[in-house]
Amino acid sequence: MEKIYKHCQSCGMPMKRDELGGGTNSDGSKSLMYCSHCFQDGAFTRTNITAQQMQAFCIEKMVEMKIPRLFARFFARTVPHLERWKN
Repeated sequence: MEKIYKHCQSCGMPMKRDELGGGTNSDGSKSLMYCSHCFQDGAFTRTNITAQQMQAFCIEKMVEMKIPRLFARFFARTVPHLERWKN
C-alpha cells in the first residue's frame, strides 16, 4: 500500500490545496506522493530542476499569491528534504 503524504514530495504544497487532488501516475491513477503541478502521467513536469531551483520557484509562486517573502521562504525551507530530492 502506498503511503499517503500531506504535502507534495516535490514542491511541498499541501495536497489538500491541489485543485486536481494530486498528480497522475502513468496508469492514470492519482499519485499520493506528488501534486498535479509537479507530476503528470507518471513523470515530473519539471525534469531538469534542482531542489534549490524548485525552492526558489516555490518562493516566487507564493510571493505572486501575495504571501510575504519572509513567510514564503519559511514555507519553502523543507523543499530540499522532500522525497524527490533525497539521493
